Amino acid sequence: MNHKKLSKISLITAFTLFFCLSLTGPAMAQGPIKIGFVASITGGASWLGQPEKDTALMVQEWINKEGGIKGVPVQIIIEDSKSDASQAVLATKKLIDGDKVVAIIGSSTSGESMAMASICEAAKIPMISMAAALQIVTPADEYKRIAGTIESPRVQRPWIFKTPQTDTSAVEAIYAHMKKKGITKVGIVTVSDGFGSAGRNELKRMAPKYNINLVADEVYGPKDADMTAQLTKIRTSGAQAVINWSIGPTQVIVTKNWKSLAMGMPLYQSHGFGNKKNIELAGGSAEGVIAPLGRLIGWEKLPKIHPQYKVLSRYATEYEKRTKSDVSTFGGHGYDGLYLAIDSIKAVGPDRTKVRDFLENDIKNWPGTGGVFNMSATDHTGLDLSAFEMIQVVKGDWAFAK
Repeated sequence: MNHKKLSKISLITAFTLFFCLSLTGPAMAQGPIKIGFVASITGGASWLGQPEKDTALMVQEWINKEGGIKGVPVQIIIEDSKSDASQAVLATKKLIDGDKVVAIIGSSTSGESMAMASICEAAKIPMISMAAALQIVTPADEYKRIAGTIESPRVQRPWIFKTPQTDTSAVEAIYAHMKKKGITKVGIVTVSDGFGSAGRNELKRMAPKYNINLVADEVYGPKDADMTAQLTKIRTSGAQAVINWSIGPTQVIVTKNWKSLAMGMPLYQSHGFGNKKNIELAGGSAEGVIAPLGRLIGWEKLPKIHPQYKVLSRYATEYEKRTKSDVSTFGGHGYDGLYLAIDSIKAVGPDRTKVRDFLENDIKNWPGTGGVFNMSATDHTGLDLSAFEMIQVVKGDWAFAK
């Protein structure tokens, strides 16, 4: 065969290969599609991060058993933040620079997520947080603008999204329930970390909208072992109810202190209370505690026609079968973040900018464990207070509050 004929065949082969690749698009790239996942697997917030990690492993298995994304396997690269913001930042940089991930899910806490957000913004990579604070998705200037008002943000961080209902919505759900009960005087007690500070801001900001008078405002440290002094001040303030805003062990401490003081007023917890371990660790003291939680907690009680029922039943059943432990809202936040990323990649391919655009513009009536998501340029959470049910601890279990 002469050289001219050989060159002609080579050109035809190259053209055919190029044509085939152009038809298959970016989702048919060689190698796995990499998604980063940062969670507080160890450290103080491990009770959040462990169910998130277990969920990530389960989702990876599901997706790849189904053939991956258009035939390409998905690799979820899991990093442990150790419940520390600086470690979360290091993990984020590794995922971006070393692993070349398409998107990052994480982290478990608001403080870690806010530290990660600036890194992802600079790198122009979509990040979906599993934490609640409104500041995660809201630029500092915009958050400062709405301080002291009841306005919603009009600007969002372009590359940052999140799956938990906002602390604003959780506050509104609590206040709406209090309004029905005729409660107008409230004492708040909050932890002095990122989650607690953000919640305190929202409790104060939204109180006028519901005619709530905050008659006490107490703060404690994330490592404090007793909040009796703060609760005693609230008891003598004329409050009709107390709200605690924290996650982790401090929720249980406040619950035990509230019970031992026999305060004679209901205790409301934040949406960070949605793990049955809190009830178990409180050892009976949690009876009567009220919190705004997603429907994952009581999914069995939903009608089968509810838009979330199919997602909730599959996730809860498979998670509990796999881990031999109760489902929690926190694992659900990981599930929602991963599937938001995966559905976006399925639609537009593993292109960071296109994934970001899809999340902002095309996530409409999307059922997840946390609610039915509707994202937009002015709302990178996509949920409001309708995503919550008011849940009360009754006989050591969850029940819908009256």
